[in-house]
Amino acid sequence: MAIRFAGNFAKQILHRSKSTTSKASSGSSEVPKGFLTVYVGETEKKRFVVPVSYLNQPSFQDLLRKAEEEFGFDHPMGGLTIPCREDTFIHVTSGLSRS
Repeated sequence: MAIRFAGNFAKQILHRSKSTTSKASSGSSEVPKGFLTVYVGETEKKRFVVPVSYLNQPSFQDLLRKAEEEFGFDHPMGGLTIPCREDTFIHVTSGLSRS
C-alpha cells in the first residue's frame, strides 16, 4: 500500500510540475529531462534542480508531505515549494546522492 501511495503521490507531483513548466516565462532556464525544479526555504526561496528519482526516496517523500500539508498542490512559486530550511534540504538530499 505504501508503495502505491508513493507512486501516486509522485505522479501527482510530476503532473503538477509539468503543467507549471509550460506556464513558466520564456526567460527561465530549462530543466533537463529526468530532473525537476523545487523551491526551498521558509521565507526566502532558493531554486534547486533535483533528479526525479528523489521522488521515490522516503526522506524526500517526508519533505513532500510537509509541502502538501502547507500548500496542497497549489504552490506559490509556480513549481514545487518545500517549506523547510535550506540546510535541512541539503542534508536530506546529500544523503540521497550517495544511495
